[in-house]
Amino acid sequence: MHPELLVRKRIWLMTLVLTGLFLLAAARIAVLTTSEATSLTERGIRQWTKAGIVTARRGTITDRKGRTLAISATAYIVTADPRLVSNTEKFLDSIEPVLNINKETARKRLQDKTKGSIILKRQVSRETVDALRQLRSDAPEDSGLKALSFDEDICRYYPYGTLLSQVLGLTTVDSEGQSGLESRYEDVLRGTEGSYLRQVDARNRQLDGTEGWYIPSQQGCGLVLTIDAEIQEMVEKAMRECIGVNQAQSVICLVSDVKTGAILAMCMNPCYDPNDPPRNDAETLTELMRLTAISDVYEPGSTFKILTAASALDSGVTTPQDSFYCSAKITVDGDTIRCWGRPHGAETMADGLKNSCNPVFVELALRMGTDTFYRYLTAFGLGKKTGIDLPGESPGILITSRNVKRVDLARIGFGQSVALTPIQMMMAANSVINGGKLMKPYIVSEIQTPDGETLERVHPTVMAAPIRPETSDTMRLLLERVVSEGGGKNAAIAGYRIGGKTGTAQVYKNGRVVRDTHIGSFYGFAPVNDPQVSILVIVKEADVPIDYGGTTAAPFARQIMQEMLPYLGIDPENDEKDEEIEVPALKGLTIGDAKRKLSQVGLESVTDGANTVVLDQLPPAGAKLVKGGHVMLYTAGSEEMTPEELVCVPDLTGLGDVDCARLVRQRGLMMSMTGQGLCIEQSPAAGEYVQPGTTIFLLMAGDDE
Repeated sequence: MHPELLVRKRIWLMTLVLTGLFLLAAARIAVLTTSEATSLTERGIRQWTKAGIVTARRGTITDRKGRTLAISATAYIVTADPRLVSNTEKFLDSIEPVLNINKETARKRLQDKTKGSIILKRQVSRETVDALRQLRSDAPEDSGLKALSFDEDICRYYPYGTLLSQVLGLTTVDSEGQSGLESRYEDVLRGTEGSYLRQVDARNRQLDGTEGWYIPSQQGCGLVLTIDAEIQEMVEKAMRECIGVNQAQSVICLVSDVKTGAILAMCMNPCYDPNDPPRNDAETLTELMRLTAISDVYEPGSTFKILTAASALDSGVTTPQDSFYCSAKITVDGDTIRCWGRPHGAETMADGLKNSCNPVFVELALRMGTDTFYRYLTAFGLGKKTGIDLPGESPGILITSRNVKRVDLARIGFGQSVALTPIQMMMAANSVINGGKLMKPYIVSEIQTPDGETLERVHPTVMAAPIRPETSDTMRLLLERVVSEGGGKNAAIAGYRIGGKTGTAQVYKNGRVVRDTHIGSFYGFAPVNDPQVSILVIVKEADVPIDYGGTTAAPFARQIMQEMLPYLGIDPENDEKDEEIEVPALKGLTIGDAKRKLSQVGLESVTDGANTVVLDQLPPAGAKLVKGGHVMLYTAGSEEMTPEELVCVPDLTGLGDVDCARLVRQRGLMMSMTGQGLCIEQSPAAGEYVQPGTTIFLLMAGDDE
């Protein structure tokens, strides 16, 4: 081919190639400047800027005297730039011992190299961040630790730990209310988030002289509760002892202002520490968070007789002097209903309440009939929610009036065939002794701005007026007799006029009554002439020989009231205080000798009746009771115990009340504590072998923090 022609051909071919390349480049530029322009711009911005959320502080929760119960504290978010991490495994191995992260989750996040920042962990403490900063400073360039960054975060802190844990609730790591008041008042407590944007270099360091923005967050509003933290501490201490001594499955205690419905204390044990909840065990956490005082129903048993008696008196079907006869059983439509003990014989209505006589209350319910009795039960708030400002409340269970049978009505009269929540029982009983007003219970008294100004104040609300004031006056005196002369003697306090009623209810599982298993309870109030405060203690499934409410619940209600009444400024009413009697030592005596010894000092006995020798007693020797108080004598298992069946007493010295209760419970023993703090003395001594169910007496002192 002619050389000139060859040159022209090559020039033409080159022109075509260059033209094609130019057209491709032009097309690519067109694509980049149109359809991909937005994504490229965003990618570029991500490479040289860092944006984030400024978490808002939640509102503070305080008790009625201003003591902080929940507050937002400063924590940190640990982030990393995936683009600066070349060796993911080496990076994770370096930080995992300090940060304690889920490596699999972090590994997946670090694989996305298009992001300039990913979150490794939130709510990290200052100490951990300082350790990571030191680790980053000491690490070589190729470690990838320069990718770490730290921003301020917010975490929720509960200064009192387990105190009031279910009521306060807790928040998620994103600072959202998860349970309790934190959930119920989420819209009030939650603040408004802020945001920021800053320009950074390749190592995620802010560039000097560059512009950005910072919009601060706004703190949420605060809550002032009706709860008194000091009363709550009294209650929780007593309930820890109660669950330990009674070997109970759970305990509940409510304290309220009788006249307003304000809740002064609410304890449910077992509990948890919201500062360190078991988040990795969802089932356990869900169970611990439950507000059983408002969500779980139970058959109240004899405490319900307060409502039956008030209804019968108010409706005019009986008077306190009305005569009845108890033969220990009564038959209704072919069903035999028994009294709890031996026949009471001839008795008045007032005696029937003092004696907690089932046949008397069967007859009262039948005298009223369905229409009248149900009118009162409805007015007492049964079968519907109380309206307390906490999540998860149950309405209880009340057979509809059109479906109730005569025998059902009879059983409702003494607290069976009806189920209430503890908060329903307390509010209904309060209405019987506060002049006849059913109050709406409440736990938040004020909503405040972050500066402490009142936005909203909650006022007491009367929901109904079930009985006349005159009936209420009579009921207070009748319930005082229950404590001074009847089954509530272990709640009596020298110098104070205390009223109340014990209860022992059946336990149902899978629709059947569980034999020899009960729920013991005590409702009490003081002072009788002008009630200010009430208390309800419920002990579920106590594992002791005598598990009636008068033995499992009443002594701990007394313990709380004895400390609480002076704290509230309620002085003793009697100038001459009732004589307090020291409980004598009875272990090792025969039942006959023990009873005589108690009778000589003015105390009464209750025994399981299993054998003839006293193995244990409650209250322990040295405790104080008013005249006529009951001492439980335990005799079960004394004569056929083999050495292999004995239990070795654990060493409890130096341990706090919770650890002591746990160890004692594990060995099948019982426990009674005097004082507070750490165990400094125990009896029987560590290493001794005793019968299962033996009570270990502990002397506590010092600081248990």
